[in-house]
Amino acid sequence: MTQEKFDQIYNRAVERKGGELNLIKRLTTPLNNDQLRQIPDHRWLAEFTQKVFQCGIRWQVVRNKWPAFEAAFFQFDIEKMGLMPTEMWERKAQDATIIRDLKKVMTIPENANMIHRAALEYGSFSAMVADWPEQDIVGLWLYLKKHGCRLGGKTGAYSLRGLGKDTFLFTQDVEAYLRHTNIIDGGRDTLKSLRAAQNAFNHWQQQSGFSLTQISQIIAFSVGDNRI
Repeated sequence: MTQEKFDQIYNRAVERKGGELNLIKRLTTPLNNDQLRQIPDHRWLAEFTQKVFQCGIRWQVVRNKWPAFEAAFFQFDIEKMGLMPTEMWERKAQDATIIRDLKKVMTIPENANMIHRAALEYGSFSAMVADWPEQDIVGLWLYLKKHGCRLGGKTGAYSLRGLGKDTFLFTQDVEAYLRHTNIIDGGRDTLKSLRAAQNAFNHWQQQSGFSLTQISQIIAFSVGDNRI
């Protein structure tokens, strides 16, 4: 199967969701660049940390404990993260009010350093994210993977989506669709697959005017076990 025109995907999603209005109300609108720039950098660290801890366990477990995380790590204040000695991080990792996992806790100072370095170069981490072109969103995924800690795979992309950056996601349904249409045929996280997916999404965006976020959602709604 070759790449479909976006109208075909959209019409199938409309039919499966019981009409255009039902589909549209399920779509998420990403933040614009000005709105993204207003996000304090420490919120990115909080989002990265939450997604790292959600890997491998039920997301709701982490959400239920999240107020304790915020308290334990001083609302993820970037400057304070940089001042904490190693032994303090080790004590934090034994805090029974959070999820005790030293390796995941130690991603916090590393990702705080990444955010700090980006802020020195771009004025703020949020400014870098805001200015990063959606037409190369996989480039931002790769930046997070290279410069951050445990932000490869789906974690970085889900973090970006979580705070409103326009990005598609390799959900199970989206990945299955891309494979079924032969847009990707190798490892999901290979550079070849990432670039092929980016090119396909860019093409659909030109056809439709929808954001990458919305296109990703529409594809997911057009396949899989989610029919109304």
